Amino acid sequence: MLRDVSNISDAPLVGNRGGDSQWLASGTGPALRLSGAWTVDNARQIDRLIRDLRVTPGGFRQLDLGAISAFDTTGAWLVLKLAERLSIALPDGMTGAQHGVPELLERVSSARAEPAEPSVRENPFVAALARLGGGTVAALREMASMIGFLGAVVESFAGVVRRPGRLRLTATVHHMEQAGLNALPIVGLISFLVGIVLAFQGAEQLQRFGAEIFVVNLIAVSILRDIGILLTAIVVAGRSGSSFAAQLGSMKVHEEVDALRALGLDPIEVLVLPRVLALFLMMIPLALFANLMGLIGGGLMAWAALDISPTLYTDRLAAAVTLPTFLVGLIKAPVFGALVGLVGCYAGLKTEGSADSLGRQTTVAVVQGIFIVIVVDAAFSIFFNIVGF
Repeated sequence: MLRDVSNISDAPLVGNRGGDSQWLASGTGPALRLSGAWTVDNARQIDRLIRDLRVTPGGFRQLDLGAISAFDTTGAWLVLKLAERLSIALPDGMTGAQHGVPELLERVSSARAEPAEPSVRENPFVAALARLGGGTVAALREMASMIGFLGAVVESFAGVVRRPGRLRLTATVHHMEQAGLNALPIVGLISFLVGIVLAFQGAEQLQRFGAEIFVVNLIAVSILRDIGILLTAIVVAGRSGSSFAAQLGSMKVHEEVDALRALGLDPIEVLVLPRVLALFLMMIPLALFANLMGLIGGGLMAWAALDISPTLYTDRLAAAVTLPTFLVGLIKAPVFGALVGLVGCYAGLKTEGSADSLGRQTTVAVVQGIFIVIVVDAAFSIFFNIVGF
């Protein structure tokens, strides 16, 4: 299979595999002649010869492929391996190749995997710092993009204020029904159950000090100032925010948003503004309903666990609730609604042309919506505490 064809009479025999069959000889000439069938059937034998090959000083500088009788991809791989073993660069170091052999060698060579680069042990602290920096930069870019989107929505809203006829009133009312009215059952149920839990846990702690009656104050202040609207915003973010992202994302995948632009329509005005306005307007009635159901749930648990009658509960409730306590939650409501709508629409319009991107952006809409609502709620709480409201 392997035979030196240059000055073989002066060459010492390097490999001899049985009988009178000479497989490999090393001579003083520059060419190593390959012969026989270089196919998968002989691959094991040829591979063993290549591994056993000893390169003599001067070595070979060319491979002569003229005597090869049969050739396939396995043979091409073996020729490339032999060339590497002898440090011969192909195709320049190849002679006598028949038609089709160079092309097959080129294809096999291009398909071979590149050698893996040696792994460098990375400093864990540097790696963690690099990840932190990369995440921070990505978050800042996302924040800048969202601020730009907010500016586009505000600009569109200003145009609608100047020319009210441009408002899609039918679409706005439709989304008010879908995102607001249809959300009443789940918002009311969750607030009712949270009111029960809050009254039960508060009663268990206050009974130790003989101050069970103050559980009414705990329920009223907690639900009206913070818990009622926060729960409502989280439910709306999971329900309507994800819905907005999925709707707009599906339109983006099917190129309907591009079609609107081609018709000269602004997608912000047509798609985003009605949804944001719907949540902005419907969060106040949703918050009122959530507060009412939370107070009812807390009152029932106070009646059952502490024997506080409904009459005593309502009297104590009227004494504990002040106008600022009632207004704090209502001030937050439209802000939270607008934020949830903006995040959901922003995520939907960021969707690329695949189902994977649609699912990912729908998840992002829920996570970012809840995160932003909680952060803004904390900012509101600090602000109201500072101003004494």
